[in-house]
Amino acid sequence: MLFKKKNTDIDLSSLDMKKVVSDAKLSHIAFIMDGNGRWATNKGLPREAGHKVGVEAFRTIAKKCKEYGIKTITIYAFSTENWSRPKNEVNEIMRLLDKYISEAEKEDAENRSRYYVLGDKERLGPELKAKCEYLEEFTRDNPYVVNIALNYGGRDEIVRAVNKLIAEGKTEVTEEDISSHIFTAHCPDPDLIVRSGGECRISNFLMWQSAYSELYFCDTLWPDMGDYELREAIVEFSKRKRRFGGVINK
Repeated sequence: MLFKKKNTDIDLSSLDMKKVVSDAKLSHIAFIMDGNGRWATNKGLPREAGHKVGVEAFRTIAKKCKEYGIKTITIYAFSTENWSRPKNEVNEIMRLLDKYISEAEKEDAENRSRYYVLGDKERLGPELKAKCEYLEEFTRDNPYVVNIALNYGGRDEIVRAVNKLIAEGKTEVTEEDISSHIFTAHCPDPDLIVRSGGECRISNFLMWQSAYSELYFCDTLWPDMGDYELREAIVEFSKRKRRFGGVINK
């Protein structure tokens, strides 16, 4: 894990990011989008304003990931613990998510993204739940994957997977069993997890899937994340030596 400051010895803008991504075998990035509220507070704005700008930052990041050949991205949009936030803030987050889902359908031809909503949809309410399920079905044939972790918790996900296996009659489970019953069974585990906002933890996010993910932390608050910060994270990932518990032969 690493806190990364601005890289002054490499001209990131001149890099062929498709080649960097391909050479690094980077296919899945997950983002913990931290810092929306603090960004707004620092500017004397209500916390809700930070979430609105944060959505636009995500649009930029998602577009660039696609341009660079990254097939799967996952975003931590709302955790099972986030319900404890002020009601106005929760309502605004849900409104923005509802708006984003509606726009994703309209922009389907351009985005070419297949959406999956990870987490317990029941608490979202019948209308938003139905919109999430419709978006998943509507985009099912698209080549790029966007996972939206919504009312999601990593521990809850594992418990749900085990309970599904018990309901199927399993009396003993394997790692493969759990991997095939978690919310992300449709895609590979994340190669890289990026957290903005200066905190150095994964906060109950993709706990099963992140066993061998590379972790990258930066001080930049999420609304200020853009192409440069994404390039920094990808370039840092490309320098890592992934051993997966083994030894790299020189």
